[in-house]
Amino acid sequence: MAIGALRKVAQNQNGLGAFILQCKRLDFHYCDWAGSSRGMVSFIRDTLPRLARANPQIEFHVSPRPRKHPVVRAHYINGRAKAICVRNLQKDQILKKSELLRDDATGRKLRRVNKPVQSLNESIRGIWSPFHQQDRWKII
Repeated sequence: MAIGALRKVAQNQNGLGAFILQCKRLDFHYCDWAGSSRGMVSFIRDTLPRLARANPQIEFHVSPRPRKHPVVRAHYINGRAKAICVRNLQKDQILKKSELLRDDATGRKLRRVNKPVQSLNESIRGIWSPFHQQDRWKII
């Protein structure tokens, strides 16, 4: 009697095997004439093909935009778009900015966080006042 192997289909494990990159498209806008686009033109010529080969799940659009500063714009699957101006930056700095846009999960604007925790109350214990003090330590 021949023993056959059982076929087993891969099981989902709480999304561990199904990572979906949130960035769906990166647009690179540049100007052929302006000096502020020199780094972007060298980035498009030298670095962008490597970046596109490393990320086949993202669409890359390159378009000239005359008389404007160079911009990298990311479009996300939730419908948001985020743009970063890369004028006068070198090609390695533009690569870092494009990777920052690629890895961003939501496309929200970057904002400075002054306090690490945002709450409706100023403090967990409330605002201290000497009038709220118990008279436990009063010496008679």
